Amino acid sequence: MIQSHEELEVYKLAFDAAMRLFELSKSFPREERYALTDQMRRSSRSVCGNIAEAWRKRRYEAAFISKLNDAEAEAAETQTWISFAIKCGYVSEEKGRELRRIYDLIIGKLVAMISNPRPWLIPRRHE
Repeated sequence: MIQSHEELEVYKLAFDAAMRLFELSKSFPREERYALTDQMRRSSRSVCGNIAEAWRKRRYEAAFISKLNDAEAEAAETQTWISFAIKCGYVSEEKGRELRRIYDLIIGKLVAMISNPRPWLIPRRHE
């Protein structure tokens, strides 16, 4: 039985992907520090943050789904920044394709949880 959001496969994938993007973004040009670099780091980390928040809101189905939707949106935003990084020549096509594939997998897992939240919810006690 999963005890923490950190044990979720989707969280682990998102965390690892965010760290990969962080390392890659260290080589981006200095002029991108407050633009693409910050946006990419923020959105990729936000995927993890929203998954963690969703996990703590499992008592309430709507709140749980809402935070997972936020995580999904941040993952899609991260894919957009990856596309910009590829077009600007900061990330190779190969690395960019691999990162976008990982985010496709993350989005798929999030959508699956959103579509079938019941196994993840904390059952309510009837008093």
